[in-house]
This record gives sequence, C-alpha cells and structure tokens, in this order.
Amino acid sequence: MLFLLALGIAVVAFFAARQMSGGTDDPMRAAAMAASRKFLTVVGAIALLASITQLIRVIPAGHVGVIDLFGVVRSESLKSGIHIVNPLARVIPMSIKTQEIKEQMEVPSKEGLAMQLEVSALFHLDPEKAPEVYRTVGTSYVEILLEPQFRSVARGVTASYEAKALYTSEREHLAGLLAEELRKLVEPRGITVENTPLRKVGLPSGLSASIEQKLSAEQESQRMEFVLMKERQEADRKRIEAQGVADFQTIVSAGISDQLLKWKGIEATMEIARSQNAKVVVIGAGKDGLPLILGGQ
Repeated sequence: MLFLLALGIAVVAFFAARQMSGGTDDPMRAAAMAASRKFLTVVGAIALLASITQLIRVIPAGHVGVIDLFGVVRSESLKSGIHIVNPLARVIPMSIKTQEIKEQMEVPSKEGLAMQLEVSALFHLDPEKAPEVYRTVGTSYVEILLEPQFRSVARGVTASYEAKALYTSEREHLAGLLAEELRKLVEPRGITVENTPLRKVGLPSGLSASIEQKLSAEQESQRMEFVLMKERQEADRKRIEAQGVADFQTIVSAGISDQLLKWKGIEATMEIARSQNAKVVVIGAGKDGLPLILGGQ
C-alpha cells in the first residue's frame, strides 16, 4: 500500500507543478509559483523514489522470503540477498537457522514411575518447504506444530524404557530414538530435526539410590569375574611351565647312562691331574672304579 500511496503523491505533485508552469505579469506571483513548482517537484521526486524502493526487497542472511500477494502464496521462496518483487506483495522473512527449544516435562517410565526430564530439540526450517509451512501453519509453526509433537513423542519413547536406561549407555540410544520418531512426524511438514539431546533426568531420591546400588553391584560382579579369569589364566601358565620343566628333565634323564658318567669322570680326573695343585690320585679307589683324589689345595 505504501507503493500506491507514494506513487499517487508523486503523480499529484508532478501534475500540480505542471499546472503552475503558466506565465504571469506579477513578479511576486511569478516568484511564488516558481518556488511552489520547485517544492512540488522535490516532493514528487521523493515520493517517486519511495515508490521505486518498494520494488526492492532485502532478505537477511539465514532467512528465506515467502511472497504473499493478496492471500496467494508463491510456491518458490526467495533466498537471502536483494530481489525485485511485486510492490503490492508482502514478503515474509522466515528463519532457516538452527534453533533450539527446551522442554521440562514429567514423563512415565516402563515401570510406571514419574520422572522429571529436561530435553532439547535442535531443528531448522526446510527452505524449500517454507512457503508450504507459511500457507498451512503460519510463522508460529514452532508453537503450533513442533512443541506438541515433541512432548508427545518424549512421553511415548520413555514409556518403553526402564528408569535405569536413562543412567546407562542406553541413554544415547533413547535420545536417538526420540529424534527419529520426531522426524517422522514433523519433517514431512517442513521442519528438519537435527538432534534431541537429553539434558537432565530427575528420579525420586530413593529410586536413584537403589539404581546406583544395583549398578555398583553389577560392576563389582564384573570385576570379580575378571579377577577369576585372570587367576585361571595364571594357573594355566604355571601348569604349562611345570609341564615343560618335567618334559625337559625326562628328556635329559633318558640321555644319561652309567658309561657316559664314567667317561665324564675319567675326563675330569685327567684335567685335575694336569693341574699344578698338590694332590694324591689313587687310581681305581673310588666308587665304580673312578680315581680317588686326596690332598687337593
């Protein structure tokens, strides 16, 4: 409407200035008419410039523009930047940046317990579906479409899990399932869900203590199983080592005979006899006929 108003003012101003172009013999009147023409010309130029600026629309970064011409929404959206559009159309900027909503709610567990859950949803508007979102929901799509679905899905997902799942590794799985279920509901409507992190989980104090004790007992049981496994491995190692020593002794014993021992004794006697130490060697006096050595220093 500003375009029509400015254009009308420009036309009227230029037309009035033209009507004052006639001459007159009165110098004072001629000067007044000249000043009026100049003023009307300036007003007309300003109004014309204002009407022209209504053709140019700037879409800020991180937004798309939806064109609404008397209730008819254009199917294509305008990307960020400068555009020339119909001056009679409204251009509604809609953010496509990542946004966050936080919810604090009371949700049920599989056991029927009421838990306090604080969870977030990271999302952004699909730029290709922005006109459809505006046409079917409007600019308040977060409050109308996303938040109710988010609460409903959160309660439905937690009702399928036990309370202790929110304290264990299943927590990440639960958050992923929450995001997946929410995507199924809102992505066809033009909202892209990025993630749904669980921020905080609150349980009754008695239940929290019981869960922590149970988890502690399970961890202690796993630790003892590890210790027993380690002891069994150590016992097996010692058993194998003892068997190896026994096998070595069996092999060595089988290779030693009386003749070999006598021969080694003779070799040792000969070595001792060659040494410079004072001694008395009695041949054949020892056990099994080996030499007997007396007086060694």
